[in-house]
Amino acid sequence: MDFSLGEDRQMLVDSLRRFLADKLPFSDRKTAAFEGSGWSRDVWNQLAELGAIGALFDESVGGFGGSPFDIGVVFGELGRAIATGPWLAALQAGHVLAAAGRVDDLAALIDGSQVIGYAEEEAATWFDPAAITTRATATADGWVLDGAKTVVSCAGTLDRIVVVARGDAGLSTFLVERDAPGMTIRDYLVIDGGSAGDVTFAATPAILVGEAGGAGPVIEEARALGLVALAWEGVAVMDVLRDQTLDYLRTRKQFGIPIGKFQALQHRMATLALEIEQARSAAINAADRFPGDRVERERAASAAKATIGKAGSLVAEEAIQMHGGIGMTWELAMSHYAKRLVMIGHELGDEDHHLARYIELGHELAGSDA
Repeated sequence: MDFSLGEDRQMLVDSLRRFLADKLPFSDRKTAAFEGSGWSRDVWNQLAELGAIGALFDESVGGFGGSPFDIGVVFGELGRAIATGPWLAALQAGHVLAAAGRVDDLAALIDGSQVIGYAEEEAATWFDPAAITTRATATADGWVLDGAKTVVSCAGTLDRIVVVARGDAGLSTFLVERDAPGMTIRDYLVIDGGSAGDVTFAATPAILVGEAGGAGPVIEEARALGLVALAWEGVAVMDVLRDQTLDYLRTRKQFGIPIGKFQALQHRMATLALEIEQARSAAINAADRFPGDRVERERAASAAKATIGKAGSLVAEEAIQMHGGIGMTWELAMSHYAKRLVMIGHELGDEDHHLARYIELGHELAGSDA
């Protein structure tokens, strides 16, 4: 099977790589990611003009791509540049908007005129939508929300937020304006760069997106797309860490020779290379299996995330150890990539969560075949 990117995707990759190398070098990234809002709205808008946001969504809803492989290559380049911003949130929010046919709202996200985030997780959900307690209540004037969401990406600087809440009919999704009454945001910078925030709703007016009570399958599919995106981003970060470590092993000398000539370090690098290729295969498989039936899609996504978590921890640890003490320094880009890789391992569920989910889905599959 041919998994080459193809001419159009390769052109997108080349354009994004050149742009990010020029506009977001490591020296500038340190300032953008760890000061102020934690991300650059100007870079976001320029990437929107370049088509990076539109590539995440299908042409039928105003995008320029939308396949899991399109999403994968965009997030791969974002990972290579460790670019901050509400990319994952925009992907999930945009999928919800597209599924509900809200193409005007999605168009504003695609062209960069509005940044729309996504709020699903709560302090006690542990990535289980069944545990969501944020309440949606129908009133004579529409809907209001009560509850709290945690670690909402770039919460303090979003224009609108897609919120998952529970109503009498079940889980539903809602669109909340940035200045909506009753909404409070406590934002903060996060350890791997960027920002997040805890959002509280108190009788906050909201607009229903899609069918009341029908959000379950939509948010599950949005999460699966997010897992594909994180898997491809994780592989790209691993590639950078491998290359930086190889370069260090070739230039750092001990006893008059490059340390890369030591057999023990060669064996460790060979192990890293094998783990990265395993992770790459899992990421490709998750993208390839996404159009399949639900269980097939979800198993491939969880398998990829578990593999990324396992391989990512090993790559981050080995890269730091083979660099020695300098591997932990702020000035070295490698330490920032290692931080991002560890955090990718925990976003949308860690390795243990997805191993358990993969097993659960396997039982579900076996039951359906019986």
